[in-house]
Amino acid sequence: MQGGTDKVRSILEELRAKDTPISAFWLQDWVGQRKTVIGSQLWWNWEVDSNRYSGWKQLIDDLSSEHIKVMTYCNPCLTPMGEKRNVRRNLFEEAVKSDILVKDSEGGIYMVPNTAFDVGMLDFTHPKTASWFKQILQEMVDDGVRGWMADFGEGLPVDARLYSGEDPMTAHNRYPELWAKINREFVEEWKASRIGKAKEDPQEGLVFFMRAGFRESPKWASLFWEGDQMVSWQANDGIKSAVLGLLTSGISGYAFNHSDIGGYCSVSLPFFKYQRSEELLLRWMELNAFTTVFRTHEGNKPSCNSQFYSNQRTLSHFSRCAKIYKAWKFYRIELVKEASEKGLPVCRHLFLHYPEDEYVQTLTYEQFLVGTEILVVPVLDKGKGVVKVYFPQRESCSWKHVWTGKIYPKQGSESWVEARIGYPAIFVKEGSEIGETFLRNLKVYDIL
Repeated sequence: MQGGTDKVRSILEELRAKDTPISAFWLQDWVGQRKTVIGSQLWWNWEVDSNRYSGWKQLIDDLSSEHIKVMTYCNPCLTPMGEKRNVRRNLFEEAVKSDILVKDSEGGIYMVPNTAFDVGMLDFTHPKTASWFKQILQEMVDDGVRGWMADFGEGLPVDARLYSGEDPMTAHNRYPELWAKINREFVEEWKASRIGKAKEDPQEGLVFFMRAGFRESPKWASLFWEGDQMVSWQANDGIKSAVLGLLTSGISGYAFNHSDIGGYCSVSLPFFKYQRSEELLLRWMELNAFTTVFRTHEGNKPSCNSQFYSNQRTLSHFSRCAKIYKAWKFYRIELVKEASEKGLPVCRHLFLHYPEDEYVQTLTYEQFLVGTEILVVPVLDKGKGVVKVYFPQRESCSWKHVWTGKIYPKQGSESWVEARIGYPAIFVKEGSEIGETFLRNLKVYDIL
């Protein structure tokens, strides 16, 4: 979420009232915010805006006392800060003086157009860049931050000049790998500097998530997200594409992936509008309750979009889905370990386990597996309250509907299943220990 210290504390109280499980607040606007032609955008200068987040360290300490982490945002670009007040460090000017920004064909700073403003990109082939940027991350972590979105990395111009002298066409694909590597090196170096429990406890670690990538990115990045979908029901760029991207990336080596709940891109023009509806937000929450990470985003135009805190219905639904997500945490831990050892994604297209089922091969975004034990059939269309479910062939177990307990024993069959808001079509294998544990947890959290 965004909005500053007071808003964070206010929303926290509302979430507490609903006993919502919270692992972290992701505060993208920690650096301050400005209005541009495309909406609300950040100041790309990676230090806290002390006006927007007054009492920053105290806020982090207070959240930490409740076992809630704080996550932030950064990317490999910097913007001139002439228009912003209360700047402690002008990172763009520092980078210029250190000569660590990507150059244009004439040898000057390559100011890359990015939406409503131009930016300088860090040259990761320069020997000084990595240590300089790690020092920025160190300052952030010293404040108590325990994670961040490592955004962008995909936009190196193909006519740029790099310190290494390498072909920018080749470097374009390598750049996001270098960006991931620097972040990962910092995480490992920070962990190595810890002692005792703080060094060994995974709860005390750091995490960063990225969208840009190339062949070796999964080697370095701890987590991915799918970028900026439209706040729509579309298949080409909306909630359906989020499922498709989740599954295709999973079989491409990106085992840990997720999307922004509700999508990101809104458009508000007189003749063309995309604004996040409440229904879309609620359905996207249900979808992401079964992905590796359950994380919201206000979008590029927060005031146009329905948010998880917009009203009591959205807050209650968010809390419900967060509890559903928590209910399979035990299984998620198993799947993450399996992914690290074997490369299998957490969320899987059915053909990974039913490769000889010809109907499964026709499926795209309609349904997917979480591991092998949970079948998810999300509602991806406006106004729909039922979904068509396919139960694959060559399965030794029947499938049990989570909400009703109804058993579906027939293999290779389709059934229409009710899926009203709050009760997405979720199935577990009958007799599965994992499935039964999931159901017990849902009862413990008063969801079932």
